[in-house]
Amino acid sequence: MAKSSRPDRKKGDRRQRTPTEYDEVTLSVDRVTRVVAGGRRMRFRAIVVIGNKKGKVGLGTGKAAEVQAAVKKATVAAKRHMIRIPLIGGTIPHEVNTKFKAAKIRLLPAVKGTGVIAGGALRVILEQAGVQDVLSKRFGSSNKLVNAQAVMKALGLLKWKGGMPEEETPQSKALKETLAARQDAEALEGERLGVTVVKKEDVIDRP
Repeated sequence: MAKSSRPDRKKGDRRQRTPTEYDEVTLSVDRVTRVVAGGRRMRFRAIVVIGNKKGKVGLGTGKAAEVQAAVKKATVAAKRHMIRIPLIGGTIPHEVNTKFKAAKIRLLPAVKGTGVIAGGALRVILEQAGVQDVLSKRFGSSNKLVNAQAVMKALGLLKWKGGMPEEETPQSKALKETLAARQDAEALEGERLGVTVVKKEDVIDRP
């Protein structure tokens, strides 16, 4: 085929990606091998952490024959398994100790200005969750996936004071604005009509 017959390629014709509230971090991409009948089957395993740095974080893994496909699967899994954690002044509300497989994790609240004292998978997940000050210690396994799962388990054990708050959605926000506008209108109408509050003692006839 002649070069002139090819369609013109437009430079910079890439589609603009829709901005999202979640930040995506690829924790690791490993090549795994599975022995099947007839030989070995090699694939890639990706570990992805996503979070909005405001108390929501998720962890997911995905396997595929290509790296991009594995990362995409891991991202979908992370969004499906997101959790909300309580934050008080940028730190966790209380101490938590947990064990997952061969990994042991200990998290301690810290004063403002301490920073995230953690490394590896712990640091990535805590930063994506929005934790600004925390002390941590890891024991046992050095496997990134096991440590990441242990951190997610530890964050899931954090308790809310006064109960978990309801997540505000566009529908609930619109409903609140409608109710507030209705209350303001009723108050204004009451002032316009000159409503007077009468006590029960004023209505009862006295001898």
